[in-house]
Amino acid sequence: MYSKQNEPTGPVQSPEPKAVIRRSPVKFPLAAAVIVVLIVTGVGAGLIPRSRQQAEVRAETLELSIPTVTVVTPKPGQSSSSLPLAAEIKPWVETPIYARANGYLKHRLVDIGAYVEAGQLLAEIDAPELSQELDRSRALQAQAEAALGLAETTAARWAALSKTSVVSDQDNEEKQADLKLKAATTESARAEVRRLEKLQSFTRLTAPFAGTITSRNIDSGDLIVAAGGKELFHLAQTKKLRVFVQVPQAMARSIHPGQTAEMTIPELPGRAFPAEVIRTAGVIAADSRTLLVELNVDNPKEEIFAGGYAQVRFTEAKIESALTLPANTILFRAEGPQICVVQQDGKVELRTVKLGRDFGQTIEILTGVDSKDRVIVNPSESLASRTAVSISGSNSLSKK
Repeated sequence: MYSKQNEPTGPVQSPEPKAVIRRSPVKFPLAAAVIVVLIVTGVGAGLIPRSRQQAEVRAETLELSIPTVTVVTPKPGQSSSSLPLAAEIKPWVETPIYARANGYLKHRLVDIGAYVEAGQLLAEIDAPELSQELDRSRALQAQAEAALGLAETTAARWAALSKTSVVSDQDNEEKQADLKLKAATTESARAEVRRLEKLQSFTRLTAPFAGTITSRNIDSGDLIVAAGGKELFHLAQTKKLRVFVQVPQAMARSIHPGQTAEMTIPELPGRAFPAEVIRTAGVIAADSRTLLVELNVDNPKEEIFAGGYAQVRFTEAKIESALTLPANTILFRAEGPQICVVQQDGKVELRTVKLGRDFGQTIEILTGVDSKDRVIVNPSESLASRTAVSISGSNSLSKK
């Protein structure tokens, strides 16, 4: 049953939900925009570190793919003029003394270390056979001279008789020919006597010049055979010495006669003996590529022993020293010795070089390198030209 109490009174109003439905189209786009901004901000905040991390990874990968090397620059080597060169000391004059006569050693008057003057008697040889042969030759000489005297008298008489026609010309010519024969025979006998006298003088062994006896290989009573080739004494003049040095080809042109040098001896440390260049061989030896240089050194006190080893520095030789590199910068390949040089663009250049003297830790480089070059230490065998490298200690790699 319908009741009037439930009926509305007064004007009828629209329900409230309709007003909410009209305002919702205005609030929804603003909320969506806020949500979109938040999403984009979140995505951006995540992508930027990720992108940065990926860039760092790519840069690190690129850096790891480029080998890092250590470089050195060539250094001027030690000047060759200041380098000591091996030298050999020889006496100023030396000679072996041999026998020229057969016999027995009668007297030995000197021994090793004795100083002798020129012409001094060293030993005497007893040669009785030679003395007897000399006496016989002198007798034959006297016989020939007597026959020559008779022939001269006979020839003179027959020449006078030939003028008066007492004797024939044939007989006179025979006497003149006999005179010439006797004269030749006499001269031959005299020559034989002189030869034997000269041989007899060889029984007295004398010193050809002043010096020191450095060797003695005989004693009194020894059999002496002239053709045996046995050296009896060895004589050397040591108050002045000759010093021979093999100078390398690189400094050969800087050596001239008259230059001074210094000689040192291992057994006399701290002492330097003045030397003077007196001559050079004038040619480079093909087997060693060196120039033989001779110097002289005064040795008045004979404190320097001849035959020994010494070192010589040519203090007046002015030559440009070559560049040197550590031995571990050289690559030995089929093309020859090479080095790896880092160019300005960070790329490697392989260069063939010509090596000089080897000093152990360093090697002299004659050609193929400049003092400003950056040479790689301990280069890898796999390095090739135009390979990019990074220099150790450098912040960045220069790119072309």
